[in-house]
Amino acid sequence: MVSSKKTEKIAFFLLFLATLLIVVPVGLIVVIIIKKGIGAISWQFLSDIPRQGMRAGGILPAIVGTIYLVLGALIFALPIGLLAAIYLSEYAKDNYLTRIIKLAIVNLAGVPSVVYGLFGLAIFVVFFKFGTSILSGSLTLGIMILPVIITTSREALESVPYSFREASLSLGASKWQTIRHIVLPNAIPGILTGAILGIGRAAGETAPILFTVAAFYLPQMPKSIFDQAMALPYHLYVISTQVPNVDEKIRYGTALVLLFLVLFMNLIAIIIRYQFRKQKKW
Repeated sequence: MVSSKKTEKIAFFLLFLATLLIVVPVGLIVVIIIKKGIGAISWQFLSDIPRQGMRAGGILPAIVGTIYLVLGALIFALPIGLLAAIYLSEYAKDNYLTRIIKLAIVNLAGVPSVVYGLFGLAIFVVFFKFGTSILSGSLTLGIMILPVIITTSREALESVPYSFREASLSLGASKWQTIRHIVLPNAIPGILTGAILGIGRAAGETAPILFTVAAFYLPQMPKSIFDQAMALPYHLYVISTQVPNVDEKIRYGTALVLLFLVLFMNLIAIIIRYQFRKQKKW
């Protein structure tokens, strides 16, 4: 019979091996992107518009467009997702219909992004007549990340000990006062985790913005939410597949900027989450 210590060592080794199988390929991808793209990074590359058929110049319109789209998606999805999570966690009865709704939300998180793009095209671009615009793109991305935000927010709310609610209600607070002042503050770190996951997915998607907002080339910044915009994922696709004779370092430099932009936005959310997590008393 295998001893418990040997079994534990085998389990640790398998877990370590599984971790390496995840970390090493990701690390190699990041190293390759940095090695091949760092030569393109300069102030002109970050602050200029594309020139010479996007074979020279910079990527400022794509950076600005990506930031607008991600912020617009979060402004739309975070409040709605949080309110839906509060209802499902605190108010909805645990019955057959509620369980179906929860299962549907989880399944929606796995729907291919191109389906969301077609949905955004049909609803926001055509039906509501928003046209191909930042508004249409942001709403489409917001709907795409909504299931992730609802699921993570609901799990964060349900992780708050029920004794906190009982103590608040016993002191005469209403249900909403308990949620507002007791449950939500303790669930904010988990809610921000959902926002971080949403930022990562919204910033890196190409298919939804291809149908709703992305422009092949724009020499100026968007002036309103009803304007088209360039975006880094679509711009990277264009210069990699549609524009011939683009310098390799420009392609990898664009990918590097997208990578660091996502990491920077995630870092801000992580810092905010850390500050709230320090205030938790359990």
